[in-house]
Amino acid sequence: MNIDIPEGKDPISYVWGEMVPGIGIAASKFSLAVYSDTTLGLREFEAARLRIAQINGCLFCQDYRTDRDGQKVEIGFDQAVTDWRTTDAFDDRTRLAAEYAERYAVDHHNLDDEFWARMTGHYTQAEIVELSMCIGSWLAFGRLNHVLGLDTVCVLPGH
Repeated sequence: MNIDIPEGKDPISYVWGEMVPGIGIAASKFSLAVYSDTTLGLREFEAARLRIAQINGCLFCQDYRTDRDGQKVEIGFDQAVTDWRTTDAFDDRTRLAAEYAERYAVDHHNLDDEFWARMTGHYTQAEIVELSMCIGSWLAFGRLNHVLGLDTVCVLPGH
């Protein structure tokens, strides 16, 4: 871990809640809202989330699977995310979610008209904004946890 955690303190609660309470608590609420308030389907949500986890290198995020009312993506979904360009396990929306996550994270200057035509052909404007906010959250907070070394001890509240 790259942050000193006092003896007996939970690393996640300490860093996100005590070290910078004005920012950390607000960030935590936003991060949790991405899961509790999303309207996106589970497969496209997880495709984008896992692609960001893979890019960030966040160990916890790569192992975690979102659970919606007892439903999770199938075993092997993470490999399909890695292979989003060629997998036959994805419909167009799911493939686009993985592609958007990757391009958002590593090549956002090249989101061209052709890409946006495909996105708007499969997603509403509101869904695009929601997916963008989700990806931004995962990119920022997953990367923060990985960079600080928190991803080896991360546990989401209630999980």
